[in-house]
Amino acid sequence: MRHELSRIRIKDLRLRTFIGFNTEEQEKRQDVVVNVTIDYDALPAARSDDVEHALDYKGITKRIIAHIEDNRFLLLEKLVSDILDIAMAPPEVRRAEVEVDKPHALRFSDSVSLAMAARRDDDVR
Repeated sequence: MRHELSRIRIKDLRLRTFIGFNTEEQEKRQDVVVNVTIDYDALPAARSDDVEHALDYKGITKRIIAHIEDNRFLLLEKLVSDILDIAMAPPEVRRAEVEVDKPHALRFSDSVSLAMAARRDDDVR
């Protein structure tokens, strides 16, 4: 049996941050909804049942939360790119995708979202 990469999803992480370039956006925190998908080889953790071989998704999530809450962003692109860098930081991560929704960004829309993905250069999968 050939083992494929495993996928962890951090779903609907609801946070508040300063995002946007309008005066009102810079003075008042706004909701953002973050979704992160991380591909990695979970087989060592699955076979050993040892946390030392597992991806620390709790730590990744804490770093994402701290970064979003402790910073200000003019553009959704910058926010998503920063989160993607955090998700890709652990060396065992092969690929990650981040999508951030900014609810009520447009008058007649539930939200506007932006997604970005990255993968390790040495990953040919």
